[in-house]
Amino acid sequence: MTEYRFTLQKYKRGSKLTCPKCGRKQCFVKYIDTEGQIIFPDYVGRCDHEHSCQYHYKPSDYFKDNPIILEERKPWKPQAKVIQPKSTDYIDSNFMRRSLTNYEKNPLFSFFTGMFGKKEASRLFQLYHVGTSKKWGGSTVFWQIDRQGRVRAGKIMLYNPATGHRVKEPRSYVSWVHTELGFEHFKMKQCLFGEHLLTDFPTKAVAIVESEKSALVATHFMPDFVWLATGGIHGCFKADTVSVLKGRAVMLCPDLGAKNVWQEKAHLLSSICSKVVFSEILERYATDEQKGKGLDIADFLLMTDTPTMALQKMIKRCPSLQMLIDRFQLELVEQ
Repeated sequence: MTEYRFTLQKYKRGSKLTCPKCGRKQCFVKYIDTEGQIIFPDYVGRCDHEHSCQYHYKPSDYFKDNPIILEERKPWKPQAKVIQPKSTDYIDSNFMRRSLTNYEKNPLFSFFTGMFGKKEASRLFQLYHVGTSKKWGGSTVFWQIDRQGRVRAGKIMLYNPATGHRVKEPRSYVSWVHTELGFEHFKMKQCLFGEHLLTDFPTKAVAIVESEKSALVATHFMPDFVWLATGGIHGCFKADTVSVLKGRAVMLCPDLGAKNVWQEKAHLLSSICSKVVFSEILERYATDEQKGKGLDIADFLLMTDTPTMALQKMIKRCPSLQMLIDRFQLELVEQ
């Protein structure tokens, strides 16, 4: 593998800064010099909000704007050095299993219950092994489990129970299980979210989205696919990561505005998959406003009320309806 001299700083608690462009807190990652010779200013880095902000000021941009920096030092040329790959660390699966409870405190589970009903929400959370964290009063844990059943990572995110959207103000609420557990020098090697399902459904076609929540939503509406998530526009698109898709038919469903980025990465899949196609539906029918917001497939699937959503609206207009349902133990039957 290769290691480059100038890289984005690895995440640790408190390492993210305020973005110099959009002004949001704890969403900006600085570039660092792995050789320790150059200390970059706080504006040299990348914002996490790749759709709305798009700020990315690279070291090459900094040197172009400040040529004297290089003149004061010996000539430098970008170069890669070969290093031995470090072994991958795993999280004890007991941590994962213990998190698969307390769903009543999980805001995302509450949202799913309102969309699909408690039974279906439980099925989806158990299928993907989605957990609940004590952090931020009950946030969601998306466990990354590989085909061998090993727990690679746990991403912790806070959601709004009413909208199902991530809480991003006054800052982005994202953390990792190994960070919260205080594991020092943890070598995390991520895998596709939902990868463990490839073993359970060996003949199904695969569909890939960006967000973990979208994978769950799409699984409810389109169960003929194994829905996987990359965890972001650039996430998990590496040769060793996508090798688990060898011989599978794959459909790529990027968020609005991310198609070009994913097309550049598609060559990794075309060499190992039996078929790779891009879903054009979102780009074809989205409005300019929707494209500007970077909506994803889950946003569009949830635009039409599910039977559970329609029932909840009826109960809101007539609260006594809930008393009737409880008294006679009525259940919603979806056709």
